[in-house]
Amino acid sequence: TAALRTQITNDIRNGAEPILKAPYRMTPVELKELKEQLQEMLENGFVRPSVSPWGAPLLFVKKKDGSMHLCIDYRELSQEHEQHLRIVLEILRQKKLYAKFLKCEFWLQQVAFLGHIVSADGITMDPS
Repeated sequence: TAALRTQITNDIRNGAEPILKAPYRMTPVELKELKEQLQEMLENGFVRPSVSPWGAPLLFVKKKDGSMHLCIDYRELSQEHEQHLRIVLEILRQKKLYAKFLKCEFWLQQVAFLGHIVSADGITMDPS
C-alpha cells in the first residue's frame, strides 16, 4: 500500500578521504616472516602488488603452535563503517522498519539481491 512505501537512498561518496595508517614496527624475525608469507601469497595468486592511497597496518599474532598468523588492522576503517551502520539502523528505526539481527549480515564484500550481485565494482547479473 502507499502508506507503507518509504524511500531510502544511499549516497556513495566517490571522493572519500583514504584511510592510510603507518605500518607498525616489526622485529627482524617478524620482517623475515612477513617477506616469506607475502612471497607465498604472491606465488599462489592470493595477493598482487598494489599502489593505493588506502592502507592498513599489518601485525602478527602468535599461534599456540608457535607459528605466526598475519593479520591486518582494519579498526579505523571498521569504526567508520560502524558509524554508517548505526546511521542506517537509526533511520530504519525512525521509519518503524526493523531488522532481525539473526537474518542480517554485515561487513560483506558483495551481496546477492534480486538476481544481481551488488559490490564495490558495481551491479552485475547473478550467474547462478
